[in-house]
Amino acid sequence: MSSRSITIEKVNAAPTCAEHRIDRGQGSIYARDYAGNGPTFVLMHGFPDNMHIYDHLIPYLVAGGRRVVAFDFLGFGNSDKQAGASYSFAQQLGDLHAVVEHLGLGKIVPVAHDASGPAGVNYAIDYPEHVDSLCLLNCAYGTAATKRTPEIIALFAHSDLQSLTQELLRSPEQFQWVLDFQMRKFTENLEDGQKQHLSGFLRSLIEDNIKKQPSSIPAFVQMTSQLFEEVARNTKRITQMEALDIPVKLIWGENDAYLNTGVAKDFQLHLKHASLHILPAGHWLQIDSPEQVAAIMLGQA
Repeated sequence: MSSRSITIEKVNAAPTCAEHRIDRGQGSIYARDYAGNGPTFVLMHGFPDNMHIYDHLIPYLVAGGRRVVAFDFLGFGNSDKQAGASYSFAQQLGDLHAVVEHLGLGKIVPVAHDASGPAGVNYAIDYPEHVDSLCLLNCAYGTAATKRTPEIIALFAHSDLQSLTQELLRSPEQFQWVLDFQMRKFTENLEDGQKQHLSGFLRSLIEDNIKKQPSSIPAFVQMTSQLFEEVARNTKRITQMEALDIPVKLIWGENDAYLNTGVAKDFQLHLKHASLHILPAGHWLQIDSPEQVAAIMLGQA
């Protein structure tokens, strides 16, 4: 890191923020707004987690002087989960735009992780006037030769297995077993310290998301059921992604067996101005290596 890099002593573990509720018709989005200079980093989560995957990263970004907005997509975290609500990748793209418009953010840096990759890339394509640059963290968009689908996602994504997954959801113990299996698969290549921290912090976050009522399970089930169709749609938009004339930072945890470094390199092949940064971290690199991720995002590494 350069001499301008952030030191731990400068970081407030819990920076203050303004809280917002943003109406989306079928409920409201919960967002946290941390004061600073622009362009604003707008942090997006995947599934089945929520905005708290950025709790370790945000203090470093704020200490670096940048404005940061984190929000929960409808159906997740502290955003509304109305009975009968419809969730989709198009809805998540709309959630992002609603946050930008409501808070008057102007040009932003969308920061996408996991399943929010489509929202980040498609926002840059559809709303170029609002995007300064793009930051992608272990996420997906279209097809990529080395990409693997996590077992729990594949299970719920296959429509012909719906009777099985519905039965699974009726048994909290069996669903918990599947979650535990998936967590072990995600963490098996991590260092012991990273594994212990992630297993505790992330496990609690995901279990709260699922078990706390109203639950995020309806959003999770609907989103996963649309995954393969979304990948196909985005693959058809690759030429539009290739036309993006903005800087893109690809920040990748090398120990992700699913959205692996091959996926990052595939992104790089299709982007005009992409820089690739590979870290000794897993899928949730913003939890494993927050200081290093922040330094790259802030241009200090």
